[in-house]
Amino acid sequence: MDIEDVRDFALGLDDNVTEELFAEEWISWRIKGKWFLLMQLDAPEPRVAVKLPPETGESLRMLYEGVCPAYHMNKKHWSDLYLNKLDDDFVRQQITASFRLVASKLPKAKENIFDEAEKK
Repeated sequence: MDIEDVRDFALGLDDNVTEELFAEEWISWRIKGKWFLLMQLDAPEPRVAVKLPPETGESLRMLYEGVCPAYHMNKKHWSDLYLNKLDDDFVRQQITASFRLVASKLPKAKENIFDEAEKK
């Protein structure tokens, strides 16, 4: 996956997903204002940060060389996925898992978000 593939996939998860440039070289993708995906544009290797349950993040880090604690984020909850070291389907699965985790914590509208995501 490249940066554009990540972008298209993230924006396609739900109509409520937004993209925002911040801190000059970082892009965030949010669902209802909450981060679920981050990318540092000037990173030496292309990578994205996803939010995962702590036990999932730990397990994936042990299994895959391309999964590491996220740079500048809470390392218990956020993991970096190195795009050149991981299969595209795996990356899409983890982005989706991050989206679902964050969406599940949203008040009230979470059922509607999951309904919309299932249709896509």
